[in-house]
Amino acid sequence: MTLEKNMTKRIFISADHGMAIIYFLQSDLVPTLLEAGVEVVLLTDDEIQSQISSRFNHAGLTVEGLRLKQASAYASKVKPRWQWLLAYLRRVGGSWRINTEAMDSHIWEVWAENSWKFRLGLWIPAALWTLLLRSSSAARKSLVRMQTRFTPRPGLYADLFEKYRPDLVIASTAGWRLDRYLLREAAQRGVPTMAAIVGWDNPSSYAIPGAPMDYATCWSDLQKDELVFGSDWPPERVHVGGIPSYDGYFRKTWLVPRDEYFKLHGLDLDRKLVSYACSFVHFAPNYPNVEALARLVSSGALVEPSQLLVRLHPSHFQDKPRMFAEERERIHALEALYPHVHVVRPVALGGSLGYYSGEDMDEKSSMMAHSDVFVTVYSTMVVETAVHDTPIVAAVIDTPGGWNKSKKFSLSLKEIGDWPTHKRFREARAGRVAQNETELCEILNAYLKDPTLDAAERRAFIEQEITYTDAAAGKRTAEFILKVLDFERK
Repeated sequence: MTLEKNMTKRIFISADHGMAIIYFLQSDLVPTLLEAGVEVVLLTDDEIQSQISSRFNHAGLTVEGLRLKQASAYASKVKPRWQWLLAYLRRVGGSWRINTEAMDSHIWEVWAENSWKFRLGLWIPAALWTLLLRSSSAARKSLVRMQTRFTPRPGLYADLFEKYRPDLVIASTAGWRLDRYLLREAAQRGVPTMAAIVGWDNPSSYAIPGAPMDYATCWSDLQKDELVFGSDWPPERVHVGGIPSYDGYFRKTWLVPRDEYFKLHGLDLDRKLVSYACSFVHFAPNYPNVEALARLVSSGALVEPSQLLVRLHPSHFQDKPRMFAEERERIHALEALYPHVHVVRPVALGGSLGYYSGEDMDEKSSMMAHSDVFVTVYSTMVVETAVHDTPIVAAVIDTPGGWNKSKKFSLSLKEIGDWPTHKRFREARAGRVAQNETELCEILNAYLKDPTLDAAERRAFIEQEITYTDAAAGKRTAEFILKVLDFERK
C-alpha cells in the first residue's frame, strides 16, 4: 500500500525505551513506511540522538530529542502530588473485566513502601477511587480527560509540531511513561495518536491511557481484549499485527554460530548449556534461583555435564536501591567460585535507555537458541525462547522475607503465577515451573534427556501470544499505519 502522489505524510514516533528502538528501527516497520513515501521523525533520548541518527541513516528519517529531562522536571515540579496520584490511578484502575493481579500487586507495593501518614492521607482515598474506576467505564474515561490539564505550557514540543506538522503521533506506550506529554500535546492540537504495544504485559499492567488515544496496534487478540475490556478502547481502533521486534528471531537475523558464541563466553562445547535470565529484581531476589542452578551444574546432579550462563537484568545496574547492585556482585561471586558458571551483562547504549538499549539482540537470540534449557521467572523471554523452540523453566525459589533488609516491597515469586501473562504461560504448558531445587533438578534432567518435551505446547503458545510467525509483523504493522494515514487524510 502506498499513499497518493503529492500527498506526502509525516509522522512522529516516540521511542523512549530500548525495546521501542528494536520495535521501530530494527524491524521492517520504519523502512516500509519510508518506502511508501512517509517521512518519519523519530523522537528519542537527547543523549543518544546523534548515535541513533548515525546508525539508522535512512532517507526520510529524522531524529530529534524527546526532551525527557524537561518532561521529568515538569512531572516533579508542577503539582507533583496530583500528577503522581493520576498516574497511580491509571496504573491500577483497569476494569475488573480483565485479570487485575499485576495491578493489585502494584497497589500493595505502594502501600508497603510508604509511611502511615501517606497511607491514611493518600492511599486509602485512592483505593476508593480505584474501586470506582474498576467498576465504571465513565470514570475511566473521565480520568483520561482529567490528566490532560497537566500538559506543559507553552507546549514542550511546540516548535517540533510547528516545524514538522505531523499527521500522526505514534508512541511505544499509551502515555504510560513520559511520552504522555507528547501525546497530550498532539491531542490538543488535533493530531491523531496511536499506541504501539511493545511490551508483552503492558496492557494488563498499566491499563488506562495517560493521554487521549485514537488507535492501537498490539500483538494478539489476547492483548486486544485487555485493551478493549480493561481500558475501553473501541475494538475497531485496535489492530492485531503481531510483534515486529521478533521478526529478526524468525529470520535468524541476529543468530551467532554456536561455536563462535561459546568461544565468546568461554563456554565448553562438550557441556550442555543451561541459561538463566534474571527477572523481577524489583519484587524479589533472583539469587536463590542462580545459586541453585550453580550448585546443580557443578555437583554432578544433572544427567549431562552442564554449564550455566547467567544474564543479568538491567535493574542490576541501578545503585538505588543499592541491593540490586549487591545481588549483581553476589552473582559474580558465584562465577568466581564455580568453574562452570559464567555471567553476561546486557549492553548499554547510554542515556535513559541504559541497559534496555536493545544493543545486544545477537547476544539474546544466541543465548536462547544455543541453550539446552532456558530458565527465568516468567519474564517476556519465555515468549522469545519459545520462538527459538528451546525448553523453558520458570524457577520460583524464594528468599524468606524477600528484600526484608530494606523498605523495598517484596513479593513471593510463587505468588506471581496468576499475573495475566504468567498464568497464560502456565496454562499453555509451554514450560514447567520449579518451586525448589529438587523440582528444578528433576525438570532440567527431563529436558536434557528429551528436548522435544512440550515442543507442541511451545508452538501453540507462540501463536497464542504473538499471532504471526511469518516474520512479517513489521510490514503488517506499517500497512496498518498507512491505512490510518489514508483514513485520517479523508
